[in-house]
Amino acid sequence: MRALFPGSFDPVTPGHQDVLRRAALLFDEVVVCVMSNSDKTGRFPIAERLDRLRATATDLSNVTVDSHTGGLLVDYCRRAGIDVVIRGVRGVSDLDYEMPMARMNHELAEVETFFIASDPTLAHISSTLVTAMSQQHRVPE
Repeated sequence: MRALFPGSFDPVTPGHQDVLRRAALLFDEVVVCVMSNSDKTGRFPIAERLDRLRATATDLSNVTVDSHTGGLLVDYCRRAGIDVVIRGVRGVSDLDYEMPMARMNHELAEVETFFIASDPTLAHISSTLVTAMSQQHRVPE
């Protein structure tokens, strides 16, 4: 079964890496996809996010990396023949946010959502935190 792990991955975090590795054990193929919205400006260019994801997945033979700009997630799923979306959740607030989208994806395209609870040791890490920490520890040029 093919599964899609979508996200902005802006940047890729240890939590993303953990969910991806665990999903790769559960599904025949996992497509990790950088989703971008043309109305939002990312911190990192899409090409850099794709490169970081490829580096993360080098030892995962059943993982491919892709990107999708504009359009609905279910449009990508239909085009790619994907029936399952993977979402990592850190806590109840993430689940509250994800549930309406999961229901809508099922209504629109019969795409199921598979929730993977985050590793508790990584649950506090967010893309915003990773970016802030990396900026504090940069060496001046």
